[in-house]
Amino acid sequence: MFKLEINLLNKNLLSQKNTVNVKEAISKIIKDIEKLFTDRNYVIMEFCGTHTHEIAKYGIRSLFPKTIDLRSGPGCPVCVTAEEDIDYIINLAMENNLSIITFGDLVNVPGSKASLSYLKSIGKDIIVVYNPLESIKLALNNPNKNYLLIGIGFETTVPLLAYTLIKAKNLKLKNLFYLSLHKLTPPALDAVLDGKEVNLDGVIGPGHVSTIIGAKPWEISANKYKIPIVISSFEPEEIIFNVYFLLKKIKNKEYGVWNNYKRSVRYEGNLKAIDIVNKVFKLSAANWRGLGIIENSGLELNEDYIEFDVRKRFPLTKPIKVKKTACRCGEVLRGVVKPYECPLFAKACTPSSPKGPCMVSSEGSCAAYYLYEN
Repeated sequence: MFKLEINLLNKNLLSQKNTVNVKEAISKIIKDIEKLFTDRNYVIMEFCGTHTHEIAKYGIRSLFPKTIDLRSGPGCPVCVTAEEDIDYIINLAMENNLSIITFGDLVNVPGSKASLSYLKSIGKDIIVVYNPLESIKLALNNPNKNYLLIGIGFETTVPLLAYTLIKAKNLKLKNLFYLSLHKLTPPALDAVLDGKEVNLDGVIGPGHVSTIIGAKPWEISANKYKIPIVISSFEPEEIIFNVYFLLKKIKNKEYGVWNNYKRSVRYEGNLKAIDIVNKVFKLSAANWRGLGIIENSGLELNEDYIEFDVRKRFPLTKPIKVKKTACRCGEVLRGVVKPYECPLFAKACTPSSPKGPCMVSSEGSCAAYYLYEN
């Protein structure tokens, strides 16, 4: 085991300024891959938008021989938000006097007819926050206005949003409502594997998500589908190492979960964060763009927090009808096509004029390809 393999599991060598050692180790990895893994195609999916961004930004794909096929999965929470959910928010805002509180990426995500940025352009109150706790201050300072906080994100962001609702309940706020669009990642991986549209050999597991849920939940997928999963951090040299690590497991026909991000990820996860989430939410089905309805892949407010559920307080009076477009974001999210295979990519669809969420978010596959690999 050479020096990089020993140390990358514990620290980022670049932060220690051992750049010569890193370059030598990466060079050795690439030579070993070219020697050992050109006998067939090896398909590896990264399941995190940050991994997708870093792989594109640092040209990691170009380092490997063509037999190493890195596919981006549904690892961007904004990207997997269904068109129906965007349409629902728009209809909700049009039919009711609600101020919408959201994170920035969601504003430009197109539904089948419009986006939240369109609502803002016609005078609707769309408020972008960086911390959901800001919604508490807004609701307290404006008791005569009704606010809708949109809960979006994977397991990483849920604890802070759950804490926000706990605080709102303690303050007995009556003018703050919540729409849960949260998604849980392990069921989505199972959906991709069940779909069998892409013959995956291995998976790079999400580091941020695993910091919350731990390594343990990924064991179900690894054992069910007999596939190796390695949990990785985000430094480019560590991603390269973990691709090599996975290739060796694939070659040896080993499956299971390997936690190579031990400085942040524990086997059982962050138990305190998980406990906060369980106080507020319960499992539900969720609608994923590109994957459809997946059972037990979402979170909805439990009975103790149902008073904040916007669907209960403001039911819609008009049905939602989604209009199909030429955007292939759904297939990109499933790893079926690469972004440049979409006819809209870099033509009608650009970051300044996105036709789908994969081009909106900084974690989106299309945006990453456009910025770094186009």
